[in-house]
Amino acid sequence: MAPILERAEAQYAGTAHEEPARFRSELAVSEPEPGDNIRDETIDMKTYGIRLADTDEGRNSASVLIQKMYAWRGYLTASRVEAHPNRITLAASHQNGIYGTVTLGIDSELGILADEVFKDQIDPLRQQGAKVCEITKLAVDTGVRSQMALAALFHTLFIYGYHIHRCTHAFIEVNPRHRRYYEHMLGFQRMSSVRENPRVKAPACLLSIRLDDMAEHIRRHGGTSDHPQAGRSLYPYFFSAREEEGIINRLKTS
Repeated sequence: MAPILERAEAQYAGTAHEEPARFRSELAVSEPEPGDNIRDETIDMKTYGIRLADTDEGRNSASVLIQKMYAWRGYLTASRVEAHPNRITLAASHQNGIYGTVTLGIDSELGILADEVFKDQIDPLRQQGAKVCEITKLAVDTGVRSQMALAALFHTLFIYGYHIHRCTHAFIEVNPRHRRYYEHMLGFQRMSSVRENPRVKAPACLLSIRLDDMAEHIRRHGGTSDHPQAGRSLYPYFFSAREEEGIINRLKTS
């Protein structure tokens, strides 16, 4: 399949930031351990692409990457990416293959994966008329440390959830030691106490964000990564309004 987008990022090579661009757990499998020295570096070519992992080959490649990153951090999970009518899996790739993947789950009569542990926190929003979605199976190869490429995955997922499927709230289950990254860099809010997540056999807390709020962050900050304060948030590395509009139009007509 043709890429949803292709983007150059050579101009960002070697830019240092205080916040890490790697993730851990089922939603953040390669976030750095304390003491890691992380710089925001360009990947080893000038462009990268974001594609749907909607073929057997694409899903297999995404599954291999997830397995690799989970094992590296010592997590246990059934991380195989399977075809599912209510889940959208994206893959970020460059000339050496897939280096990042993430899945968006859209609520349905079957619910979402987070219901297994946090249904009591999610149902009240449903009862208020919210249409919810969740972010799962985020894996980014530790050899690729790019804020811009990571933001492209999140922004494309946001476009599918907000503009295509009209979701109102997004949920994410994270290891409690890493929740501050999502709060500070993306504006998520904590929804629960710490509970055991049987899918990864590790503690987790539930975070959420109103997608209207995410849209406002993107409107105000998207495409401003050359600003001196860009490293304090991931949103400046999101697409500009013009880029976002082009991707939305392309997805709606594809």
